[in-house]
Amino acid sequence: MPNIKSAKKRVRVIAVKTKRNRIAKTELKTEIKKASSAIDSDGGDKTAAVKAAVRKIDQAAARGHIHKNNAARKKSALMRRLNAAGTKA
Repeated sequence: MPNIKSAKKRVRVIAVKTKRNRIAKTELKTEIKKASSAIDSDGGDKTAAVKAAVRKIDQAAARGHIHKNNAARKKSALMRRLNAAGTKA
């Protein structure tokens, strides 16, 4: 445990940022899972689910939660799965 006042503050600030980042990454994973399940299912609007996931991925990359290449890879994988399912985005 730190003794210096500024170090104590850094511990508090890092805890808040960690919680915020964890929430954002969890929301991103949930959105990707929703899109994946929509692609796998027969009914529903697949393109809308993928579009929402792509938007969430772009936001995460813009805010620095994930790297831009990681975002591009995730979007590409979703689009490949969507196109393989027979639906154009």
